[in-house]
Amino acid sequence: MEAVAERAPAGATQHFDAPLAAPLAPRARLLPALAAVYRAQLSRARVARIPLLFVATFQSVGIMILMRGVVDGGSEARSVVAGSSVLVVAFVALNLLAQYFGQLRAGGGLDHYATLPVPAASVVLGTAAAYASFTVPGTAVTAVFGCVLFGLPMGHLWILAAVIPLAGAALSGLGAALGLLAPRQELATLFGQLGMSAALLLGVLPAGRMPGPIAYARDLLPSTYGVEALARSFDTHPDWALVGLDLGVCAAVGVVSLAVAAWAYRRAAVR
Repeated sequence: MEAVAERAPAGATQHFDAPLAAPLAPRARLLPALAAVYRAQLSRARVARIPLLFVATFQSVGIMILMRGVVDGGSEARSVVAGSSVLVVAFVALNLLAQYFGQLRAGGGLDHYATLPVPAASVVLGTAAAYASFTVPGTAVTAVFGCVLFGLPMGHLWILAAVIPLAGAALSGLGAALGLLAPRQELATLFGQLGMSAALLLGVLPAGRMPGPIAYARDLLPSTYGVEALARSFDTHPDWALVGLDLGVCAAVGVVSLAVAAWAYRRAAVR
């Protein structure tokens, strides 16, 4: 070092180049990130959620058997079968998802996702899609059992391919928002169970037997429109325009609820 100092001109100062910062990886695009989150959540929740899916299915089947002693057929039977089928979606997509995001927020799990270069929407959508996927077999089994129990036609049960994802999106967004906005994990669990209870009471019970104020509250529940679309499909000649309208409302509510859930995720992740 002394030899170097001697060779340096008098009054000269030595400059050392600072190491260049490594460039950050580009932010993941929405669809690839969504697919990655979906696969991760699907594999993670498979073992833990399948027993609860059986509980949801048995619960809906038991409700239909109980209602069989009260309802003989007609429009009321269609409402009971449709409401019980969508209740499986509500149990998983609303109740369990609210509990999951509430637990994730309370345990600091959001910090992990916040460090990943993925959009907030992909985390919410991927998780919601994974949970909604578990409802497909239970909803189908419930609908088929209900048709056999009440003697309803099964020719239009293909409508479940639209009802499950659209009702699942609306209820998943609502469940995720409840879990992320709840100040405590216990409140997230409470909100999820209250939402599922509302889906049970307002979706399974025939609308004609409800008091006026309760019927208005039924119109505010996102799953109601999935129930109505499925119930109309049990007619011999369904009014497909009304079915499409109900599914359209379900889709619109799903977009809004998932957007709110993504906002709630970003709000909770920065705290």
